[in-house]
Amino acid sequence: MEFYCQSCETAMCQECTEGEHAEHPTVPLKDVVEQHKASLQTQLDAVNKRLPEIDTALHFISEIIHQLTNQKTSIVDEIHSTFDELQKTLNVRKSVLLMELEVNYGLKHKVLQNQLDTLLEGQENIKSCSNFTAQALSHGTETEVLLVKKQMSDKLNELADRDFPLQPRENDQLDFIVETEGLKKSIHNLGTILTTNAVASETVATGEGLKQTVIGQPMSVTITTKDKDGELCKTGNAYLTAELSTPDGSVADGEILDNKNGTYEFLYTVQKEGDFTLSLRLYDQHIRGSPFKLKVIRSADVSPTTEGVKRRVKSPGSGHVKQKAVKRPASMYSTGKRKENPIEDDLIFRVGTKGRNKGEFTNLQGVAASTNGKILIADSNNQCVQIFSTDGQFKNRFGVRGRSPGQLQRPTGVAVHPCGDIIIADYDNKWVSIFSSDGKFKAKIGSGKLMGPKGVSVDRNGHIIVVDNKACCVFIFQPNGKIVTRFGSRGNGDKQFAGPHFAAVNHNNEIIITDFHNHSVKVFNQEGEFLLKFGSNGEGNGQFNAPTGVAVDSNGNIIVADWGNSRIQVFDGSGSFLSYINTSADPLYGPQGLALTSDGHVVVADSGNHCFKVYRYLQ
Repeated sequence: MEFYCQSCETAMCQECTEGEHAEHPTVPLKDVVEQHKASLQTQLDAVNKRLPEIDTALHFISEIIHQLTNQKTSIVDEIHSTFDELQKTLNVRKSVLLMELEVNYGLKHKVLQNQLDTLLEGQENIKSCSNFTAQALSHGTETEVLLVKKQMSDKLNELADRDFPLQPRENDQLDFIVETEGLKKSIHNLGTILTTNAVASETVATGEGLKQTVIGQPMSVTITTKDKDGELCKTGNAYLTAELSTPDGSVADGEILDNKNGTYEFLYTVQKEGDFTLSLRLYDQHIRGSPFKLKVIRSADVSPTTEGVKRRVKSPGSGHVKQKAVKRPASMYSTGKRKENPIEDDLIFRVGTKGRNKGEFTNLQGVAASTNGKILIADSNNQCVQIFSTDGQFKNRFGVRGRSPGQLQRPTGVAVHPCGDIIIADYDNKWVSIFSSDGKFKAKIGSGKLMGPKGVSVDRNGHIIVVDNKACCVFIFQPNGKIVTRFGSRGNGDKQFAGPHFAAVNHNNEIIITDFHNHSVKVFNQEGEFLLKFGSNGEGNGQFNAPTGVAVDSNGNIIVADWGNSRIQVFDGSGSFLSYINTSADPLYGPQGLALTSDGHVVVADSGNHCFKVYRYLQ
C-alpha cells in the first residue's frame, strides 16, 4: 500500500487507485504518514506538558490530605486529652468529697461513740451496784447489811448525783448537695468542630476597595467563599489572609472580619498614593483574581462619579462584629415606679455569640462599666477583655494567653479604677493585673498571696477589693500591691464564705460580697467587720441558688445575679427584697457578673447564652 485516499481516509494499493477510488484524490502514503506523525507529535508534546502541573497538583493535594489527616489526629488527641483531664478533675473532686464525707462522719461518729461508751459504762455501774445492794437487802444477814451500807452508800450517792451526758452531743446531719443540670448542659455543648468547604479557585472578592482607593479613606473588600461546585459557603472560620503591598515593597495594615456567614470583610486605609498590590489567599492559595492591582489616588482626584468610593462598604452579615443596639419601645405599662412583677419587657439589647472573634465569647464572666460610657467584659476562655460602648458597639479587646506578667490565664473579674486603669482578676495566674485604659500592661499585684481571685472592685479610696474564691476570703490592696486588710475564712458563719464570687462597694464604702455556696449576700465595712447578710437557699423572693454578680445603684439598692435560678433580683440597702428585673423575653442561663452602665441600665454576663445583655432599670 503506497497510496492514501484522502476522501476515504484509508491506505490502498495502486490497483485500487484505478478501481473503486479512481474518482478520489490520492497522495503518496509516505507523505500522509509524515504529516500524521508530525500532528501526533504535536499532540503528544501538548499532553506531556500537562504532566508537570499534574505532578504538582498530586503533590499539593497529597500534602493537603496529609495535613488533613495530621489535623484529625491532633484533634482526636486533643479531644481525648481534654476529656481525660475532665475525668481526672471529676475523679479528684469525687475523692475530695468522699474524703470530706469520711472526715465529717468520723468526727461526728467519734463524739457520739464516746458519749455512748460513757452512758453504757454508767448504766453498767448502776446495774452492778443496784443488784449487789438489792441482794444484800433481800438475803443478807444483819451484819452483812451493815457491811454493805458502809461499802456502798458513798458509791450509790455518787452514781445518783453523777452528771451523765443524756442529751446528744452531735447530730446526724450529713447532706450532699450538688447542681448538675448546668454542668450537664455545659458538657453537652462542650467543644465544636469547625470546618468549611471553601476553596480558593472558586472564591471571589468584590467591593469598592478593588476599584479605586482614596488616601486616608477607609476602604472595604468583601470576600465571598464558595465550594468546589461554585456554591456559596454558609459558615465562617476559613483560613483567610490578606497582604497589601505598598510601592516600596512594604506591607500596609489591614483587618479581616469574619461575618460567620461565609463572607469576610477586609478593611484597610492607605496614607500615600501609588500602585498597590492586594493578595488574598484562602488556605495559602490565591483566590480568583488575586493578586489585585490597586491604584491609590488623592481625594482631590476623585470625580463625582466615584464619590461612593469614600463610603465604607459593609457586608450584610457584619452585624455580629459591631452590633447596633436596637432599643425596644417602652411598654404602655411602663412607669417610674418599681413593681414586684413588672409586665413590660426590660431587655434593651444583647450582644454576642459563642466563638473566638471580636464580639464573640467563650465563658464570659466579670462585667464592669466605666463613667465614660464603656462596657468591659472578662472573656474567660478566650483569655481577653472586650470593650463595648453602652449601645453595644465593639470598641477594642486586649489580652493574650500565657502565664507571664501582662498575659492572662482565665480572667474572671474586671473593674475600672477612677484613674482609668483596668483591673483584672487573673484566676489561674493567681494574681491581679493592672492595664491602662488602652490595654497596655502596667503591673500585677497579689502574686504569692492569692489562690484564686474571682471578682474585683474598687472602693472610694481607690483601694482594690479582691474576692479570693479558692481561699474563701477578701483582700483589700493599695494600687501598689500593699495589703490594707484581709478578712474571711472557709465556712458558713457570718464572717465566713463558701466560694465567694463578686464584690461591689456602696456609697458608705461598705463591701458587698456574693457568697456562692452559702446562697447569701454579705456586707462588711472597710476593716472587714461583718455588718449584715441576707438570702437563703431557695427559689422564692429574696432567696438564692448560688448568687454571682452584684452591683449597687445610686439609691443604695443592691442588684444581684441569681445564677442557679437564672434571674436578677433587687434589694434595698438593708437586704429587703424589692423586685425582679424582667428577663422573660430572652431568658438568662447562668448569669455571672453584672454592673450598672453610665446611662443607668443593668448589664449582665449571660454565660450560658454566650452574650451580654442590657436591661432597662428604673431606680
